[in-house]
Amino acid sequence: MAYFLGRDVSVGLLTENTTNGVTTAGVANATGTFADNKSGTAVAVSDLTGVDIGLAVTDEDITYMGKKSVLKAEIKRETTVSLTRKKSDMVWDKIFELARWGIDSTDAIHDGLTEPPDDAAAIEDFGYAIIVTLKTGSTLTVHNAQITGHTVSLNADGSTEETMEFISYSDVEVN
Repeated sequence: MAYFLGRDVSVGLLTENTTNGVTTAGVANATGTFADNKSGTAVAVSDLTGVDIGLAVTDEDITYMGKKSVLKAEIKRETTVSLTRKKSDMVWDKIFELARWGIDSTDAIHDGLTEPPDDAAAIEDFGYAIIVTLKTGSTLTVHNAQITGHTVSLNADGSTEETMEFISYSDVEVN
């Protein structure tokens, strides 16, 4: 697990679809785009205060009758990314309600009721790509991420922050 302050990194969001992004049209007090399409330029997360990245592997122990050795089989890899920013509008609330899984190959918002396709070409149309760029210029890209949570924190002085949580089972690219 790694935690970065917002001043130490910049984060951009893309959809995995090559033709359409997720816009904030129709969201109160919001303009612009939540995530641009894959062939576009990543949309920067504004007022970022923190980024938490977690990498996990789930193993299973397999033993065979009459054998003393144990086989460890990797079941899945999981990457979680939590983005925290100062709350300035209702965009993340609406995105959590409507576009958790990104845009599909027909340029419609995924409804989350269908499985992503098995073929490698179509899987590219599922979820979001999160690009975390460090001050050193190194980047970490998480593909096919889906939104799993959204929270808003309130303080006594009235300032608020919101956190968007993403999860992906795809491999992480590090450059």
